[in-house]
Amino acid sequence: MSTADAFTPRVAAASLSGEADAAWARTAAPHIGCAFLGGIALDEPTRDAARALVGRDRDEFLPSDPLAFVDDQLLALADAPLRPAFNVRAAAPRPVAAAAEVCAAHDAVLEVNAHCRQGEMCGAGAGQSLLHEPDRLAAQVRAASETGATTSVKCRTEVPGVDLPAVCRRAHDAGADVLHVDAMDSEGVVAAVAAACPDAFVVANNGVRDRRTVREYLSYGADAVSVGRPSDRPPVLRRVRAAVETWFDGSAPERRRAAPDAGGRG
Repeated sequence: MSTADAFTPRVAAASLSGEADAAWARTAAPHIGCAFLGGIALDEPTRDAARALVGRDRDEFLPSDPLAFVDDQLLALADAPLRPAFNVRAAAPRPVAAAAEVCAAHDAVLEVNAHCRQGEMCGAGAGQSLLHEPDRLAAQVRAASETGATTSVKCRTEVPGVDLPAVCRRAHDAGADVLHVDAMDSEGVVAAVAAACPDAFVVANNGVRDRRTVREYLSYGADAVSVGRPSDRPPVLRRVRAAVETWFDGSAPERRRAAPDAGGRG
């Protein structure tokens, strides 16, 4: 896809379970191009897992009707100066497709959660368990993509036994336009994912706080960055946006020294 088809400025606020709603996105809106709301559990296996997580003091969105919640939250952002996205968790493709239809109606991104590492969610067949089963991940991505929704996959590095670039390539081939990579402590994996999926829009996440962290990820080939826990702190978002825009306007020293095909791809 064209990088211009995702979002600008190339800064996103990353989903935070039980916290990332429309009000949260509006607070961040002056500084970002995209807000990933959610995550939201869509079906009974993942909703049961979410209830168990709440039982041990984690925050989760548990509305009576998940699809109505997605629709209401996106409608609340209809006039916001950003592109909304929704991070969803499900055990099977059909609920993902239903949520993707809602997202497509709002020109929002549907993000398949292959990231959550809580045992309850993985046991339900969602979250990072999908990284171990790329066929199942591809099926969810395909179901979302076939609705016409721009489709993202949120994933993480450092999952034992997972070749993340290969899994991302499989997801991209199935229709994932955006690959949202939580680098954990393996930031260089972003470069491997970008190389494996040169036509995808790669968003790098984890520890994004300032000019140094932004430039590190963009130099690895990321097209954008996302901010997690500090996404409710305007000074952090302001710094990150300034660093991203400096990089892409070509005035960052590293960018000026780079070869024509190096650094960020946009």
